[in-house]
Amino acid sequence: MRAHGIRRVLKFVLFAVLAGSIFSFVVMWLWNHLMPTLFGLHSLGFWQALGLLILSKILLSGFHGRPAFSRDWRMRFIRRWEQMTPEEREAFRAGLRGRCGPEGPSPSPAAPKA
Repeated sequence: MRAHGIRRVLKFVLFAVLAGSIFSFVVMWLWNHLMPTLFGLHSLGFWQALGLLILSKILLSGFHGRPAFSRDWRMRFIRRWEQMTPEEREAFRAGLRGRCGPEGPSPSPAAPKA
């Protein structure tokens, strides 16, 4: 039973290393064939490509899922919506329409010209 778990972990580690290597080589190849020609930048080595791949992952998506669209967020919103009175719901809708409706934000009152 324990040997199966160890084999499973080793397979996962091997797959992660293999996938990381393949993605790094793809990034390195694309960078070295495009960026020096187009923008005059220097070529990358394997470790630099791996670092660039990790940096882009951190900056663009982080190491978490999509919390704004997760099921937990949606369920919390649905529970709050169900607890609102009809007047509160209409006020909420009006607030959204004022901010992001088809006609855009409501204009602010113009200051008198002096």
